[in-house]
Amino acid sequence: MLPSYAPPTYADRETLWNALEKAEAHPKAQLAYSFDITLQNELTEEENKELTLRFCRENFLSKGMIVDLAIHDPERDGIPNPHFHVLCPIRPLDETGAWGAKQHRVYELDDGGNRIRDEAGNYVFNAVPTTDWGKPETLDEWRKVWAEMVNAKFEEKGLSCRIDHRTLEEQGIDRLPTIHEGPTVRAMEKKGIPTEVGSYNRMIRSSNSLFRKIKNALARISEIIAELKAEHEKLKAPTLSEYLGEYYQVRNEHADQNYGYGANKAKVGNLKRYAEEFSFLQERNLIRLEEAEKYSSDKTAENSELSEKCRINDKRIRELNNLLRHADNFMQYKPLVDKLNDIRWKKKREEFRAAHDYELDQFYMARRVLKEAAPDGKCRTAEWKSEIATLTEENKELHARQSVTYQEVQKITHILSHIREGQRAYDGERMHTQHRQHER
Repeated sequence: MLPSYAPPTYADRETLWNALEKAEAHPKAQLAYSFDITLQNELTEEENKELTLRFCRENFLSKGMIVDLAIHDPERDGIPNPHFHVLCPIRPLDETGAWGAKQHRVYELDDGGNRIRDEAGNYVFNAVPTTDWGKPETLDEWRKVWAEMVNAKFEEKGLSCRIDHRTLEEQGIDRLPTIHEGPTVRAMEKKGIPTEVGSYNRMIRSSNSLFRKIKNALARISEIIAELKAEHEKLKAPTLSEYLGEYYQVRNEHADQNYGYGANKAKVGNLKRYAEEFSFLQERNLIRLEEAEKYSSDKTAENSELSEKCRINDKRIRELNNLLRHADNFMQYKPLVDKLNDIRWKKKREEFRAAHDYELDQFYMARRVLKEAAPDGKCRTAEWKSEIATLTEENKELHARQSVTYQEVQKITHILSHIREGQRAYDGERMHTQHRQHER
C-alpha cells in the first residue's frame, strides 16, 4: 500500500526493500517497523480483511507510511490464531518520492546560544526522529484505535465480546500475562512434547489460578472481619430498652420529688407505658437507635406514598365524575339544540336561544369537554363508571393501610422522643461517672 507520491515501482516488494537498503549508509541500519496484530475468530475472513485494510489505510498510509501487509490464513498455514503482519519503512518518503532523513541533529547550546563541545572537541547533539512513528505514545494510540474498530464491529454484529488494548496492569487486573506461543510451540505441545514456553505458560496459569483463590479468600476474610466489627459495635452501643429505662427512671425520680403520695401511682403508670413501648419495639425487632430511626423513616415514606396514591386516585375520580356530569348534560340538552336547529326564522331562533341560554351553554360546554376526552366521538360512560368503582375500592384499601401506617408513624415518633431524652440522660450519667473515676 503506497502513498500517492511514492514511485509506482515500489508496489513490488523486491524493488521497495532493495531501494530502501541502497538509501541506508550503514550496513546494519534498521529498515522497518514491524507489527503483528491479532485478528478475531468471531469475525469472518472478509470482515477481518476489511478491518485490516481500513486500519492500515487510516493509521499508517494516511501518515505517509508505506505498508507491506501479509494476512495469515489459519486454514491455509495451519496457524491456530488468525493475524496479520505489517512492515513499514522507518525512513519516510518526501513529496517527490525520494527517501528522506530518519532523524536530524539538534545541537545542545550554552546560555549564550553557542554550540557545546565534548571532551574530544566534537559538538554535542541529540538525534531527533523526523516522524512520530516510533514513539511509544503513537504505538499506544494505534493499539487503542485497533481495539475500538474491532469492538465497534462486534457491537454491529450483536456480539457481547470485547477486546482491550491496555495491559493487565493498566486494566487493574491482578493476573500475570502469558507468553505468545506461536505455531511451532503449539504443534509441539499438541504432540505431547513439552516446550520451555509451554511450561512457563502452564506455570503462569497455575499461579494465576492460585492467586485468584487467595484473593477471593482474603476478600471473604475482610468481609467477615467487617461484619464482626459491626456486630461488636452494635453490642457495645446501648440498646433502646436501656434508653427507655433511663427515660422512665428520670420520670420516676421526678414523681418522687413532686407527687408525694401520688408518686407510686405515677410510677405504676410509667411502668405500664414502658412495657407497652418496649413490647412495640420488641415485636418489630428494633434493638438499636439507628434501626428505630430507619423504621420511622421507612414508615413515614410509606405513609406519604399511600397518601400520594390516594390523592392521584381522588383527582382521577373527580375528573371522571366531571365527564359523567357533562355526558348527562349533553344527553339532557341535546333535544333543545336539535329544536333550535329546526327553527328557520332568525327572530324566533334568537327568542328561543334567549329563553334557553343556560341549557344551551351547558350543552356546548359538555360537547367540547367530551370531544377532548374522546376524540373518536364515543362516549364511554360505562367505562368511566367502572373505573370510578375500581378507584373507589382501591382508595378504601389504601386509606385502611394508610391509617395503620399513620398510627405506626405516630407511635414510633412518640417512642423515639422518649428514647432520645433517655439517651441524653444516659450519656450525661456516663460522662459524670467517667469524670468521677478520673478524679479518683
